[in-house]
Amino acid sequence: MELSKPVLASFPVMSRSRQANVVWADRRVTVGGGAPVRVQSMTNTDTVDVIGTAIQIKELALAGSEMVRLTVNSPEAARAVPHIRDQLDRMGVDVPLIGDFHYNGHRLLTEIPECAQALSKYRINPGNVGKGDKHDRQFASMVEAAIHWDKAIRIGVNWGSLDQELMANLMDQNSRRAQPWSLKSVMYEALISSAIDSATLAVKLGMNPDQIILSCKVSGVQDLISVYRELSKRCDYALHLGLTEAGMGTKGAVASASALAILLQEGIGDTIRVSLTPQPGESRTQEVVIASEILQALELRSFVPSVTACPGCGRTTSTTFQELTQQIEIFLREQMPQWRTKYPGVEKLKVAVMGCIVNGPGESKQADIGISLPGTGEAPAAPVFIDGEKRMTLRGDTIAQEFQAIVENYVEKRFGSPLGERA
Repeated sequence: MELSKPVLASFPVMSRSRQANVVWADRRVTVGGGAPVRVQSMTNTDTVDVIGTAIQIKELALAGSEMVRLTVNSPEAARAVPHIRDQLDRMGVDVPLIGDFHYNGHRLLTEIPECAQALSKYRINPGNVGKGDKHDRQFASMVEAAIHWDKAIRIGVNWGSLDQELMANLMDQNSRRAQPWSLKSVMYEALISSAIDSATLAVKLGMNPDQIILSCKVSGVQDLISVYRELSKRCDYALHLGLTEAGMGTKGAVASASALAILLQEGIGDTIRVSLTPQPGESRTQEVVIASEILQALELRSFVPSVTACPGCGRTTSTTFQELTQQIEIFLREQMPQWRTKYPGVEKLKVAVMGCIVNGPGESKQADIGISLPGTGEAPAAPVFIDGEKRMTLRGDTIAQEFQAIVENYVEKRFGSPLGERA
């Protein structure tokens, strides 16, 4: 019987939007165009607390955040920004900072120029820059500050703080249609129009289009997909993706992955943020981990070595493989801040930690380095596979420590010099 042809052998990612630049001192982080999709996060500290905010920014940067946004909501917060920048520089953390402005950004950027200079990008919400004749004037003031200091801007529209005058105008227009749109369709149009019209105004004021990033954030997965598909058709600005309130824990992670993966696969999106509500006591870095894992799962980027591990079943009643998997994942992630510069290419390493003989040897052979632990009733031996070949068998109570040492030795030999590095 002749096999039918596959519908699609692969799903190629489409080319991305125009190139925008986020400038920090003499360093340039490129966003859009052919640049990688960037991971962004945001602090939840009081910006006035210079040391506490700088420490959290460092934690986010070490976790993989390539840009960090912080709240600038008062003169005190604005005056703290340059001190935060100085503190980060002293710690050797050169991550660009984004100022998040609402309501009074026009005054803060004008009256406290040292804040405007220290930031790399300004986030402007068109729905919160003023009403009536103040709207365009105060928006223009923020754009002029960006032009003066040669900074990028993100025009970030949220459906929770949508420009109500624009929404009312569109509702009036809709009421006069022979076949009125649904309320949701009108809201989609308001989001998109607010972003594009604001960008058009910024360009008229002299803003370089390549330094404009747009976002239209909503909290529903299907809504986000619909809005961004239409937004990407109607402009070629770089786009920032993210659910405005993803939620907590599993719900937030799944919702973000569901929406962002679809859009990213279609070539839509240049920066992303997972707006995760932290569990009580949970590190803010979790949102960075999830964002980077979304990009890595789509094979758009590599951040840390990937660890393949089985879910476990009745053959794996022991918790040994679970504990070893956790230890290896923590170990690899903790090493990455040093390994990124010491071992170029190590982020593409593939490790397998398997729990029994069914898929253990096969998966371990497919990885760069893998171990197949004994399942229930199996011989107490753990074969280790390196580059597809069985190299040794571990036994006893120190398997975890021995395997970790083997991984570290493998990384040093393979990635420690150009001759040892593989694509």
